[in-house]
Amino acid sequence: MHGFRGPFMEDSERARLLRKLDDCNLTDFQKDVLRATLDIPRGEVRTYKQIAEAVGHPKAYRAVGTALKKNPLAPQIPCHRVIKSNGELGSYSGDGGKKRKMELLSMEGSETHFAA
Repeated sequence: MHGFRGPFMEDSERARLLRKLDDCNLTDFQKDVLRATLDIPRGEVRTYKQIAEAVGHPKAYRAVGTALKKNPLAPQIPCHRVIKSNGELGSYSGDGGKKRKMELLSMEGSETHFAA
């Protein structure tokens, strides 16, 4: 779909999340960003720029961050797997902020060492 699909989730669970996402009051761009984010395999990360490219808007990496901030299905749609191009974590609007983002990535086995 967006080139990031991984075997980390049952197809039925993925389909359920996509149906819930379709019911959310978000723009098409925001839904595309969240769909691309859902395709990031557990234990891996992508940059805001990579997500922007995956959804066909290569210069819209800041808008990707805004779309992720509105993620109503976090952490099931894993916006915590999106980081800055320079290796920094970037923001996390969920409870616990950046500290929680780091914890989620560590629990998933991400091998990347992130800048503070």
